[in-house]
Amino acid sequence: MDLEYVLYIGAKPEVIWQALISPEGTRALFFGCILKSTFEVGAPYAYIGPGSDGEETVHVYGKILAFEPNRLMSYTEHPGPSYRDNHAELETRITLTLETVGNCTKLTLVNDRWPEHHPSYDSTKESWPMILSNLKTYAESGKTLDLGWS
Repeated sequence: MDLEYVLYIGAKPEVIWQALISPEGTRALFFGCILKSTFEVGAPYAYIGPGSDGEETVHVYGKILAFEPNRLMSYTEHPGPSYRDNHAELETRITLTLETVGNCTKLTLVNDRWPEHHPSYDSTKESWPMILSNLKTYAESGKTLDLGWS
């Protein structure tokens, strides 16, 4: 049931990293959300943006498990409270790894530790390829794909 994606991006790890954590990058890549965290191991994080609870809707949240700038980020993930009543029970783990390969960056994303019958598994399996394709385009060109999210 683990979801694993590997792609090669024609940009330096620092550029990709900024796209993954900066307000400008996350807003472009994650449905208008900003990633809020101190990024210290053990610290909470949340993707917050427009949604059913207004401009400050918590879409997903969790705890930082590992954070090495420009190389590794791992965190638990729960759906936001407005998505599932049992959101606290629905925890998965996401690990993003960046490695320099020639003049490119190899990005590996693993989304694992899925509880049995997790209601968001199928939609997550569909959305990661779109998000990662958008990340690749954004890191290489500064533009996003028109995936009809707006």
